[in-house]
Amino acid sequence: MADVIRWGILGTGNIARKFTTALKGLPDAAVTAVGSRRAETAEAFGAEFGVSNRHGSYEALVSDPEVDAVYVSTPHPMHKDNSLLALASGKAVLCEKPFTVNAREAAEAVAVARSEGRFLMEAMWTRFLPAVAQARAWVEEGRIGEPRLVRADFGFRADPNPEGRLFAPALGGGGLLDVGCYVVSFASMVFGTAPERVTGLANLGETGVDEQAVMGLGYPGGGMAALTCAVRTTTTHGAHVYGTDGMIHLPHPFWSGTQVVLEAQGAEPEARQFEHRVNGYEFQALEVADCLRAGRLESGILPLDESVRIMETLDELRAQWGLTYPVE
Repeated sequence: MADVIRWGILGTGNIARKFTTALKGLPDAAVTAVGSRRAETAEAFGAEFGVSNRHGSYEALVSDPEVDAVYVSTPHPMHKDNSLLALASGKAVLCEKPFTVNAREAAEAVAVARSEGRFLMEAMWTRFLPAVAQARAWVEEGRIGEPRLVRADFGFRADPNPEGRLFAPALGGGGLLDVGCYVVSFASMVFGTAPERVTGLANLGETGVDEQAVMGLGYPGGGMAALTCAVRTTTTHGAHVYGTDGMIHLPHPFWSGTQVVLEAQGAEPEARQFEHRVNGYEFQALEVADCLRAGRLESGILPLDESVRIMETLDELRAQWGLTYPVE
């Protein structure tokens, strides 16, 4: 793999803009192509970010010989098909969270990547932030003893637009897939395994998607997670990990934050501050680059099997709530 990873951006929405901005700030990354379903959208995006290769279809983008890795940033129900399209063209793939709409789709994408020998990773960018990496290291080092309880929330109040991404069932709308995946993924990172028990309550709004939810996860050995997510209610956006010998706190907003605090028993609180190089999205790109240069087909920080397990947890919650999407 070359020193500079050449990226193609599949989709031109808000998250694609944030990720492209991050890539533009990395010396070992180049955004060489963008693809959209409409040529004029690709042209506008390319002009805005100085991207030379502008494609009016996703097929043309993934076939571009000047692209090493494709970032999939389309709506949730398109993640699997867009990832498979890029994998079939021999590209490495970073697919925006949630990995797919459900675990069946996630498992299918993983199986194809492995059979084709291609790199694939879920773009759960929070997992790669230095502050979160520090929290993970403290847990692994036993600085708080045995993790016993995780509390995390991610909720905001949006205006209900039945045709918008957050509220349309056809687009996989609702709090769970949009922001609930952050808190479930965080708990998965702490406990390192799938929950044995999954329970939760959700309020399904007028369009039929979950507007707010509370979730309880029980892990082997007695560990538990108390999680909340919402698209119609603003919450604190904080995360705590409580252990037998102390706690770790990631303050608002934990999912994009730069600070983490350790309060171990018998010691003064230890606060660490980590600044973003650009906007925080760059750290997942650095992980992809490291993996590609080392010849690894998946990340050790967010393995593919874990992404599938997280989708299984989300599936179980939706089953309890009676929430399905038209694509299913």
